[in-house]
Amino acid sequence: MMHDRLPLRALLTALVVLALSACAATPLPRAAATVEARAPVTILVSIDGLRPDYLERGVTPNINALAAAGVKASMRPSFPSLTFPNHHSVVTGLRPDRHGIVDNTMADPRRPDVRFTLGDPRQSLDPFWWDEAEPLWVTAERAGVRTGTMFWPGSEVAIHGTRPQDWLRYDKAVSGTQRINTVLDWMRRPATIRPRFVTLYFDTVDTVGHELGPDAPETTAALAEVDRLIGDLVGGLGALGQPANIVLVSDHGMGATADARVIRIDGMIPPEIGTIVTEGPFSGVNAIPGKDAEVAAKLLTPHDHMQCWRKGALPARFAYGKNPRVPEFLCLAASGWAIQARDREHILKGMHGYDPAEPDMAAVFIAAGPAIASGAALPVFDNVDVYPLLARLVGIAPVPGVDGRAETLAPILKASD
Repeated sequence: MMHDRLPLRALLTALVVLALSACAATPLPRAAATVEARAPVTILVSIDGLRPDYLERGVTPNINALAAAGVKASMRPSFPSLTFPNHHSVVTGLRPDRHGIVDNTMADPRRPDVRFTLGDPRQSLDPFWWDEAEPLWVTAERAGVRTGTMFWPGSEVAIHGTRPQDWLRYDKAVSGTQRINTVLDWMRRPATIRPRFVTLYFDTVDTVGHELGPDAPETTAALAEVDRLIGDLVGGLGALGQPANIVLVSDHGMGATADARVIRIDGMIPPEIGTIVTEGPFSGVNAIPGKDAEVAAKLLTPHDHMQCWRKGALPARFAYGKNPRVPEFLCLAASGWAIQARDREHILKGMHGYDPAEPDMAAVFIAAGPAIASGAALPVFDNVDVYPLLARLVGIAPVPGVDGRAETLAPILKASD
């Protein structure tokens, strides 16, 4: 397995190399080249849809070795437990209600005739949707710290007029190996143009989990392939003598669904009384002017496998509902159920977007590197708390007033850091 390599041994060897972060090289004979004493970089890795219990399947020796060398914890996603909102929470330290990316699909009262959707680059790449918050790479670039993003939601956009100095337009066809090699090529650059903060994103575990379900053997195979790539990353850094603080996260977990567990919201909300903005485990509805009472009568009654609220009445623990982009009415399906607004030939076998407190929605947090103390025990924490840690590792001041708490992850830092 793993292409006849010894990934665990290779990874641990690489980590020893990474720990030599600030040591000058031993003088070499005059005929030999001088080894560069490299400053540590910070690499934020996202494995979309990685559930903590996936790491118990016996196919992730590289990720598990990284965790053993540093720290590992389960992490609670922000509400809603969807990809774009949670990736933005990690790099802004704000919950979706405050950073403005409140869903993968959004409507804004200021643009009543359009929607933000992942498939429409005219909207998804428009700074209008992103300028309510400042991601870490923008703060870093303004502080004179060079950054590079090998994919991350929002990194293609000139947020507040700034992009990372190195960034790529998201393309699912770019292989995992190409992504790893891009990051390693950045690390081969001279120090003056080498990024000090890098993001790296893998989508395949989420994609296969959606199509075939979290328990499918194909999902496990996708996980094994990403683990191989993490081994390539750490081994490549070690070969370069490049110390790195690696923070590996996921945005959410994945729950199993089935064709028989569907709630048809379009039968409750015809177009003459309301607009269904989103569907899935989580659905939002805006009433047509003058039809608020009719929508309320349809939704704010008991339903099997679904609960609905006006957005101002959502449970406080969701910290959601004040942003104008949040629809007027919100419905949340019970775990394993899907809210559907149209006929579909195929219901996804796995979904996320449920209550973040559901065990299947839990996300992963792993950190290792020269600044990270090994073996610290962490309780489950909110994903916004990753942002102050990243700012500390990169060496910049975080944006004031964020939701993330620096004290949550302070115990994992070595005393000198």
